[in-house]
Amino acid sequence: MQLLHTVADLRAALKGESETAFVPTMGNLHTGHIALVQQARRQGRPVVASLFVNPLQFGAGEDFERYPRTLVADCAQLEPAGCDLVFAPDVREMYPEPQTFTVIPPLADELCGAHRPGHFAGVATVVLKLFNMVQPRYAVFGKKDYQQLFLLKGLVRQFNLPITVLEGETVRAEDGLALSSRNGFLSPEERAEAPRLYRLLKQICARLGAGETDFAALEAVAAQELAHHGWEVDYVSIRSRRTLLAPAAGERDWVALAAARLGRTRLIDNLEAGAASVCE
Repeated sequence: MQLLHTVADLRAALKGESETAFVPTMGNLHTGHIALVQQARRQGRPVVASLFVNPLQFGAGEDFERYPRTLVADCAQLEPAGCDLVFAPDVREMYPEPQTFTVIPPLADELCGAHRPGHFAGVATVVLKLFNMVQPRYAVFGKKDYQQLFLLKGLVRQFNLPITVLEGETVRAEDGLALSSRNGFLSPEERAEAPRLYRLLKQICARLGAGETDFAALEAVAAQELAHHGWEVDYVSIRSRRTLLAPAAGERDWVALAAARLGRTRLIDNLEAGAASVCE
């Protein structure tokens, strides 16, 4: 496995490759990231993973400075997973000039975007730059970041990029908590409480499957339950899987999404529900 730090070295290593599979990450890898790398390996070679903590997607007062940088440990996980190239640029390499943000649709200002202004513009910008650098045939993103995945698939369509976006299923701990690099910020007491988010989404999913369609009531009950147990709720929302907007009348394929803070740590999760989904 090669570790590369410059765009010039990356392009030299990938010269002539047409079936590259790419997994962009911010590092501090866990089993969920490794599953994406393994999925990428089944699609194309060589497999490239990027490790870059992107400052453009962090807002004022967020955890950019304390976000873990664990290059050695990350590489130790990537090599046995079948990664061929690791691209770990510094900020100057990624942004050699003052950066112009990529234009994104209004949906980026809803859900997580409503609570993290500019976040998805920063995500879209760095991903588009990485796509230009790696020029992959395949790119793999996890479904845990559901809104991000939806927006990046739209980015690929909007810019007519010759990239197939693959979706990686959310990897969970035994108690249901979605794996996240930020889980390490949780205290033991917070870690014990954290699976409540998943359980409440399962309850929403089950009620939708049973025929309930009062979305606002389902959202409110879940948000109240979280708040009662000490969470600071950003949102609980039931959306159309097709548009990620409010479900249209008669629509039967939904996704329930939630974001809330437990102590200093912001957690997100989602579950798909409806005619084409099994809520697990």
